[in-house]
Amino acid sequence: MAKNGAKGNGRVGAVKGRSQFQAPNGNWVKRDSNTGRIMDQKTSSSTPFKGVTKE
Repeated sequence: MAKNGAKGNGRVGAVKGRSQFQAPNGNWVKRDSNTGRIMDQKTSSSTPFKGVTKE
């Protein structure tokens, strides 16, 4: 029978192929490192995205 892994076994290290920067309005913006396209903007809180490298 399959079991769930131990609690807390998630991502180790930074997410690959993505970076983030803080926009002039104070929101954190996630960018694709390969194409340079903006992927997402975090408006829910002023904390940066978890596990994404900062520029």
